[in-house]
Amino acid sequence: FRQIRQLTALDHLTKEQQQVVMRIVHSVGMPEVSEQVHFSRNACASGIEAINAQAPILCDVEMVRHGITKRMISQPPLCYLNDPRVPPLAKQKGETRTMAALDFWQQDLANSIVLIGNAPTALFRLLEMIANGAPKPALIIGMPVGVVGAAESKQALWDAHEALGIECITLLGRQGGSAVTSATLNALLRCVNGEWY
Repeated sequence: FRQIRQLTALDHLTKEQQQVVMRIVHSVGMPEVSEQVHFSRNACASGIEAINAQAPILCDVEMVRHGITKRMISQPPLCYLNDPRVPPLAKQKGETRTMAALDFWQQDLANSIVLIGNAPTALFRLLEMIANGAPKPALIIGMPVGVVGAAESKQALWDAHEALGIECITLLGRQGGSAVTSATLNALLRCVNGEWY
């Protein structure tokens, strides 16, 4: 992390934002990716408040869920992708499993921490749900990876977050993924636990 500090422009960021960016750089091994990380105005503060409140953590895929540092959380993160109810629901609706899985988020969505690291369709669906009146998470960490829809979904999150009244951390462009997404939450968990790098 000392090397990452030397290689990465961090001075314009808050103490908490620096921790997040360093974790992201550590995950991908590319200091230049720091320029693509975007924070809404109160993203870190809102995320830390939600952590302290033991808010639900909702994940789009199992890889994201498994990447979260378990010793720092009090309850298991939630992921419904492999729920047996999801495949028939997706088939019935004619949509992806990751989109259908969000139907089961409703009861836990208010003031939650949402991690989307794999599925652009899940991020698009979440924005649609919030625009249609679904409860707002405390923080959305939206970092799906890929060449189809990933950059567009993150840009949609960034463009809409103020109008929707949501806090978010995102990594604009095609890069991202499960490891980067869980690393972002892990950085905030470490801030709460007083582990600074």
